[in-house]
Amino acid sequence: MTEPLHPIEWTGSAIRVIDQTLLPGRLARIRLETVDDLVDAVVRLAVRGAPQLGAVGALGVGLAMAQGQREGWSAGRLDAEVARIRAARPTAVNLAWGVDRVRPLMGRGVDAVVADALEIIAEDERNNHEIGRRGADWIAARVAGRVRVLTHCNTGALATTEWGTALGIVRELHARGALEVVYADETRPLLQGARLTAWELVQDGIPHFVQADGAAASTILRGLVDVAIIGADRIAANGDTANKIGSVGIALACREAGIPLIVAAPESTVDGATPSGDAIRIEMRGDEEVLNWGGVRTAPEGSRAHNPAFDVTPARLVSAIVTERRVVEPALGQVPGSPTGGA
Repeated sequence: MTEPLHPIEWTGSAIRVIDQTLLPGRLARIRLETVDDLVDAVVRLAVRGAPQLGAVGALGVGLAMAQGQREGWSAGRLDAEVARIRAARPTAVNLAWGVDRVRPLMGRGVDAVVADALEIIAEDERNNHEIGRRGADWIAARVAGRVRVLTHCNTGALATTEWGTALGIVRELHARGALEVVYADETRPLLQGARLTAWELVQDGIPHFVQADGAAASTILRGLVDVAIIGADRIAANGDTANKIGSVGIALACREAGIPLIVAAPESTVDGATPSGDAIRIEMRGDEEVLNWGGVRTAPEGSRAHNPAFDVTPARLVSAIVTERRVVEPALGQVPGSPTGGA
């Protein structure tokens, strides 16, 4: 991008974010002035992406405190509203992580909470660039020539606070002149790849194709890509990773084709308290996302939808987990929950 996007801002009394449901047609920001505003934005995916949710969760605690002061909330009411923010998306650990990081500062007032939340944003920007460098270095050591990449969902600036995790690696490869092309999965049912990733790639002038999710395995098995790079919403201690639904199919195709699958995420996404993917709660979303399109019913009346937002990729299928601090190779027996795992 010619200029950093900075999708999250604190105005002094509200959180200002890009409404991602309006892209690519319109780039517009909305103000979140109450806890109801914030929870609604998170649930309807106006705000999304694990690292971004961490920042919004932390700022949300300050927002709740300011609203409580205006409206005379009791301590119990404030705690309940903070808990509601924390639980708005159960699979993504970063939302709870952001809330929990600033919660001990609540006794020191709104300014202290907001100051630390803004530091989370600054840290995430730095971390994203480090993830990009580490991931590009790992790929360069294993893939000769210019790299063809497959992505799934959106892991760029729109999912973080500036640069991106998995898409940050793509940006770093592009900046080095080491990227040939990106195959961006459309990412059904809400098209985060077609709407958001493709929009970011266009802004950066990065050559790419948007493809149907159903084409991903064929694209991999036909030898059209060298590496798949995805993000994560939670990484269990054993290296199992939860990501946007469809990720595990990509992982299986990569194993069959003998190409690497990289998971890129900040250290805050590693949840040492979750022993394996079996313990990750998978968020189920509404029928209308699958049974309707553009407000028009596309499935017969009487049909129901199975609409998990995420799936879990077993650690044995993950070639590398790249964070800002280390590269862990679960397929080789390294586990991110271990403080000595990775390099």
